[in-house]
Amino acid sequence: MNFGTTEIILIVAVLFLLFGASRLPQLAKSLGQSRKAFKEGMREAEEEEAAERAKLSNAAPPQINQMSDDALAEEMRRRAEAKQS
Repeated sequence: MNFGTTEIILIVAVLFLLFGASRLPQLAKSLGQSRKAFKEGMREAEEEEAAERAKLSNAAPPQINQMSDDALAEEMRRRAEAKQS
């Protein structure tokens, strides 16, 4: 999307008519600040996502408990009874 000189002059003239010469610098400054804040937010979101991915990939796999079959069955019975109570 290339703008020629005529199109740019027309756009600037319309902006002068709509906002006036005194408001244009304020408008440009606020647009620049908004763009900067948006880029900063996008960068922070990407950093958070990368940190979360790294955190999940570094998580240790779950450890298998060394309980005997009898102890495991007893624990399951105990929890089932506690749940019913």
